[in-house]
Amino acid sequence: MPVTAAPSQPLHARLDAWRRLIVVALLGFASGLPLALTGQAMQAWLSLDKVDIATIGFLSVVGLPYTFKFLWAPLMDRFELPWLGRRRGWLVVTQLALALALWWMSSTSPTASIRLFALLAVLVAFISASQDIVIDAYRTDLLPARERGLGASTSVLGYRLAMIFSGGIAFIWADPTQGGHWTWPEVYRVMAWLMVGAAVVSLLFLPRVDATLKPTSAARRDLLGFFGVLLAVAAGVVLTDRLGPTVAKALLAPLWASTTLSPALQAKWTQLLVLVLGVGLTLPLAAWVARALRFETLLGGLRSYFSQEGAGAFLGFIVLYKLGDAFAGSLMTPFLLQSMAFTQAEFGVANKLIGLWLTIGGALVGGLLMLKLGLWRALMLFGVLQMVSNLGFWWLAVTGKGVLPGFVVPAFDWYLVWLDKATPVDGGLIMVIAAENIASGMGTAAFVAFLMGLCNQRFTATQYALLSAFASVGRVWVGPLAGVMAETIGWPTFFILSTVLAAPALVMLWWLRRPVQALEVDPRAALADD
Repeated sequence: MPVTAAPSQPLHARLDAWRRLIVVALLGFASGLPLALTGQAMQAWLSLDKVDIATIGFLSVVGLPYTFKFLWAPLMDRFELPWLGRRRGWLVVTQLALALALWWMSSTSPTASIRLFALLAVLVAFISASQDIVIDAYRTDLLPARERGLGASTSVLGYRLAMIFSGGIAFIWADPTQGGHWTWPEVYRVMAWLMVGAAVVSLLFLPRVDATLKPTSAARRDLLGFFGVLLAVAAGVVLTDRLGPTVAKALLAPLWASTTLSPALQAKWTQLLVLVLGVGLTLPLAAWVARALRFETLLGGLRSYFSQEGAGAFLGFIVLYKLGDAFAGSLMTPFLLQSMAFTQAEFGVANKLIGLWLTIGGALVGGLLMLKLGLWRALMLFGVLQMVSNLGFWWLAVTGKGVLPGFVVPAFDWYLVWLDKATPVDGGLIMVIAAENIASGMGTAAFVAFLMGLCNQRFTATQYALLSAFASVGRVWVGPLAGVMAETIGWPTFFILSTVLAAPALVMLWWLRRPVQALEVDPRAALADD
C-alpha cells in the first residue's frame, strides 16, 4: 500500500515522497540528539565528577532556551544565509555549531572550570533550540498536507531514537558497572561527530523548499524589534524576581489564614503564583515592545495566524491537548521509584528499553491510521486513548505492584547496548507503561501534524515556535503545579485529576471540528487544481 502518494501518481512522485519522509526522520534524530546532553547525560557527568547537588540543580536551568526560542525565530524567517537556500543554510550552520560546542564542552572539566562548563551548556541548549526552530519550519514547508501524518510519525521516530541514543545507550557506554569503558568527554565527542554527519546530510541530501515565500519587512526594524523584545523579557524576569514573591504572599495571605495546609505546601503554592504572575507580566510587556518597535516579521506572523478561523480557540486547544498526558507524566519517575518502590533497573528497562520503543511504534501506527481517519478524527481518537491511559497509573496506585505476573529480561550484549544482569519486570508496570507510551506516541503524531497545518509558509519558523511554546505549557510549566497537587491530594486522586484534565481538550476539539477538517486541505494542491 502506498504510504503517501495516490496509486495514480507516477513512480518518481512516490520516490520523492519517500525521500521526504526519510529526510524528516533524519532531521528528527538531529533534533533529539542534543536534548539529553544538556539534561540527564550532563547531570550524570557532573555526578560522576563529584559536583555538589546544589550546583547540579542550578545547572538544570540551562534548558531555558528551548522555552523561549520564539524570541529569535522571526530572525530565522526573515534572514537567509547565502548559497544553500531557504532553511538549509541555517540547518548546516546550527549543526556545525553544535558539533563545535559539544567538542569544546567535552574538553572542559566541570570541576576545574564549572563556570565555563555552564556557559557552554547554555550555548549548546541555545544552538540546539535554534536548530529545532529551523527543523520544525523546514518540515512544515516540505511536507504537503497528505504527508503530514506520516511525516510527524517519522519525525517522532527519529527524535525518540536520538533520545534512546544520547539519553540511554550513552549511559551504558559510560557506566563501568555495566561493562562500559568510555568517559563522558569521549561520549560527547562521539555526539559532536554525529552532528557533523547531520550537517553533511543537510548540505547534500535535503530537498530545497520554496524560497519565494518569505517575509519582506525591513531588516533594521526586525533587528531592533528582536533586541527590544529580548530586553522586555529580561525586564519581566527581573521584576518578577524582585516583586513577585511579595505580591503573591499578599494575595494569598487571606487564604492561608484559614487553611490547614503545612507551611511547606503554602510556600510551594506561593511559588506557583509567582510563576503565573511573571508570565502575565512578561508576555504583555514583550508584545507592547514588539508593536512599539514595529517588529514586523513577528507581528506579521501573528496577524497571519490570527486571520485563520478559530485561531484563538486553537491556542487554547494547543495548551489543553497534551495537558492531562503531561500532568500524569511529569511525576511518573518519583511515583514509580519512591511511592511504588520499583527498582531503578526495573524502571529503566520498562520505560527506556521498552517504553520508548512503544512510543515510536505508537507514533508510526498513528501516522498510518491518519491516512484513513483524517486529522480531526485522529486527534479525537488518540486524545481519548491518552486520557484513558492515565487511569493505568491510578490503577497502579490503588492496587500496588505484583498483581499481574511479570517476566525477567535476561542479560544481553548487543555491542551498542547491553545489560550485565537479568532484571525482573512487574507485569502491572509494563502494562501501564505500554498503554501510556503507545497512546502518547499516537497523540504526538497527530498533534505535530495539526501544528504544521496551522502554519503559513511565509512565517513558518515564527508561527511554529510560538505554537510549540504554547504546547510546552503542559510539559514545562505543569511540573510545579503537579508536585504541589500530588502532595496535597495523594497519588490516586492526582491521577484521576490528570484524566479529568484531558477532557476539556476533547470538548473543544468537537466544537472545532469544521476548522480542523479545513486544515486537511493543502493550499498548494488547491492552487494547482485552480
